[in-house]
Amino acid sequence: MQFLIWIFAGLAAGWIAGKSLEGNGYGPSMDLAMGVAGAVLGGVLARSVGFSGYSGTFVTTFVAIVCAALVTILAALLNGRTIRIRAF
Repeated sequence: MQFLIWIFAGLAAGWIAGKSLEGNGYGPSMDLAMGVAGAVLGGVLARSVGFSGYSGTFVTTFVAIVCAALVTILAALLNGRTIRIRAF
């Protein structure tokens, strides 16, 4: 069940991180894929540290969201793309 939460959180975080790149992202599908990969990586890392159970679900999901956004943004920065803050 946590795996599905990580996937949905990664989709959301990848989409938001891709939008923050303002047209300099990798495209919607690649942003979402990097978000899911980062979320699964962050969730697995949080679980391996010892966060489990009901309260661990919130912690691992938070770590998954942070890792998903970081993977997408760091990949863009390493390839020379710029990040701009958008006003909604």
